[in-house]
Amino acid sequence: MGVLLYWPNIVGYARISLVFAAWAACETPALFLLLYSVFTALDGVDGWLARKFGQTSRLGAWLDVVVDNLGRGMLWSLLSEWGWLVSSLEWCVFVCNHNTRGDRWKNSFTSSPGLIQAIMANGFRTPLGVWVVSGLHCLPLWLYAYERGLLSSWLDLPVSIQVMGAVLLAVGRLLALSAEVWCIWTHIKYLISDEPEKKN
Repeated sequence: MGVLLYWPNIVGYARISLVFAAWAACETPALFLLLYSVFTALDGVDGWLARKFGQTSRLGAWLDVVVDNLGRGMLWSLLSEWGWLVSSLEWCVFVCNHNTRGDRWKNSFTSSPGLIQAIMANGFRTPLGVWVVSGLHCLPLWLYAYERGLLSSWLDLPVSIQVMGAVLLAVGRLLALSAEVWCIWTHIKYLISDEPEKKN
């Protein structure tokens, strides 16, 4: 039971609270962005705490992805009536990876195609990995800020920079999509490989 009170998991619980607070504040863009940005920033803190205090756990690995998906799902649902589709895909990948690869899923891509290995290398701690994670986490936030005119009013960004930022993040998200589709496909192959053949 002590694992429930590991520092990384406490950060996870705090992040869940931030998601619900951000949801409640979605019509107040300044407060929403503050809450959601803190939620996103804390994503790296739980892993750092786990390594620093030797508090890695299966629960923590599971909770980290659940909280990420919860936050992004909430944001995508605010952005579009089709946001559920992006969220559903991310949940499907979560089920596939944690079902077959467990809590060490980030390190289980050594036999995957070169692009997937490059994306997953060193736990996303490469330029390509950072680009992909930025696409995952920052694209919906960027689109939220764009829709509400915050990139113009707060940051005074020209429209060309706003569009370029959206395109770069969208390409990162598409790279993530390539890895997600591969994970789902390999899981389907895993599921059918153990299926006994039925006699006619």
